[in-house]
Amino acid sequence: MADVITYREAVAEGIAREMRRDAAVVCLGEDIGEAGGVFKTTAGLFEEFGPERVWDTPISEQAIVGAAMGAAMTGIRPVAEIMFSDFLACCWDYLANEIPKVRYMTGGQVTVPLVVRTANGGGLGFGAQHSQATENWALTVPGLKIAAPATPADVIGMMAASIRSDDPVVFFEHKGLLASKGSPPPPDHVVELGRAAVVREGADVTLVALAAMVPVALRAAARLAEEGVEAEVVDLRCLVPLDMSTVLASLARTSRLVTVEENPYQGGWGATVVSVVADEGFGLLDAPVRRVAGECVPLPFADVLEERVIPTVDKVVATVRDLTAY
Repeated sequence: MADVITYREAVAEGIAREMRRDAAVVCLGEDIGEAGGVFKTTAGLFEEFGPERVWDTPISEQAIVGAAMGAAMTGIRPVAEIMFSDFLACCWDYLANEIPKVRYMTGGQVTVPLVVRTANGGGLGFGAQHSQATENWALTVPGLKIAAPATPADVIGMMAASIRSDDPVVFFEHKGLLASKGSPPPPDHVVELGRAAVVREGADVTLVALAAMVPVALRAAARLAEEGVEAEVVDLRCLVPLDMSTVLASLARTSRLVTVEENPYQGGWGATVVSVVADEGFGLLDAPVRRVAGECVPLPFADVLEERVIPTVDKVVATVRDLTAY
């Protein structure tokens, strides 16, 4: 394999590794076959595995997720693509009311080993209906695992863990990261779901981020270092299971916390992280907790306006400066 791999290539590679490993794994979605996916995240799968295992579907999110649910209940391991995460709203009944409840309501007799992959997030000027970061939607539904990798290696490792999971996983692939590059992981690379990563060490403040906000937090940390402030950056990687032990351990070192999330401030995952810190780590804090989050407005189409809505390096740096002066 090449020395570097893009995030986009990592999606297809991660799926392909699991399809080679397990004949029960199939893919379905719009334009994922010969077209290779609208974001080219399934390129090469149709050629390698053929129409028996890579299914192009009609433009119906309900049909895609409904068929995937039924297939999963019979022992197949479907990987269903919803083209944009905004469109999860079109199949929300399956995602919120059916899929996460089956294992519980059958007393464990029926499992739904299903992955719903989706292109998530803004920053590309796609407008209000194609730019939302919707992890917080899924976070309100008990019974779903939520994965949102920030690097190509994590895409592959977390895809493996997600496809092998007997619980349903919503797998958020950030559109703004698709062209980003990283080292390809070794064969058999698996990243356990629910294990955060400390991607930069520091002693002054903890920045907790997810998906495309991880590179934003890292760039902010680099700028803060020039001012003598060393920020530790935690990549959550998953929202369910949520690795609060890594966050609290970091907070024990730094005593200051900023969450950096693309979800809107109202109902964002940062609020959950902060509430757990208030419950379990209040004594570790030397300053108030701050949340840098998306504004509570529909996402603008114009680049200059979209930048006002989504967290930026400048916003993170300003927030940390505030806290260090507290």
